[in-house]
Amino acid sequence: MANSSVVKIPELKLSSSSTSGHYRNMPVIGFGSAADNLDGNNLKLAVLEAIKLGYRHFDTASLYGSEKALGDAIAEALRIGLVTSREELFITSKLWCTEAHPHLVKPALQKSLSSLQMAYLDLYLIHWPISAKPVEKYVYPIPEEELQPMDFKAVWEAMEECQRLGLTKSIGVSNFSCKKLETILSFATIPPSVNQVEMNPVWQQRKLVEFCKVNGIVITAFSPLGGIGSSWGTNRVMDNETLNQIAKAHGKTVAQVCLRWIIEQGATAVVKSFSRERMKQNLENLDWALTDDNNANINQIPQHRLMPKEDFVSPHGPFKTLEELWDE
Repeated sequence: MANSSVVKIPELKLSSSSTSGHYRNMPVIGFGSAADNLDGNNLKLAVLEAIKLGYRHFDTASLYGSEKALGDAIAEALRIGLVTSREELFITSKLWCTEAHPHLVKPALQKSLSSLQMAYLDLYLIHWPISAKPVEKYVYPIPEEELQPMDFKAVWEAMEECQRLGLTKSIGVSNFSCKKLETILSFATIPPSVNQVEMNPVWQQRKLVEFCKVNGIVITAFSPLGGIGSSWGTNRVMDNETLNQIAKAHGKTVAQVCLRWIIEQGATAVVKSFSRERMKQNLENLDWALTDDNNANINQIPQHRLMPKEDFVSPHGPFKTLEELWDE
């Protein structure tokens, strides 16, 4: 029997997920599964613990290599009754650049579903706004001579077809700028439900947040704590003096302040931690609020993109500069 004492995480409605008037809701806090040197067994145990605590949104990607372990964990959770049905969970995966070609979108999604042992996803995202030469085995970073411009219209049409077929309940993008979102919106018959991007108090994405709000697109923040503990991460968020002062004043952790700030922006977040205590703390953000002074101080934090992604920039590729990649 499912545990009734778990935390109930608030949800946001995804505007483009309707089939016959039924919209999909996305929990505001999710569990991220991108990790260096991923240990499948550790991930499986962490996911089971997360479900016990109340996590219902699990974020993965074909690139991460975590789909199989996540699928195993969810199958186990269903078997032992931690959740009573697949419908209680919200599962996100992502289309990698080498498969971001119209004829490869559906097979890539079906491969993800096979790894996850599922019939459908709740959300399928285009991982980056760039394609690459199709390959048998992922190599990361992608060799720069294999980077290719994405056919946004044709790839998005293939994503829409996946939603119409019921392989995913909703579709979206990741790491898309306002300008690139405008391109998708100019021809989309099903607009993106979500844009998953780097977002935290040190990289607040104010213009993008406002654009997405106006266009009914939910922002999901990755690296909400600065990606600490990962190869791409930094202590810039967790060591920030302003955030530490606010945390101390509220008797909270810096992580809790960051996640609370994201929730109050009307966004959702995926946070990765395999520690039960930190997973629990990350959910303890539903019964307090930042003050106006706190928000004014957070707004003064100098802004710095933590993950610029120079490896997608090449003199011979679709993006010659970081300014072209991010449209800044």
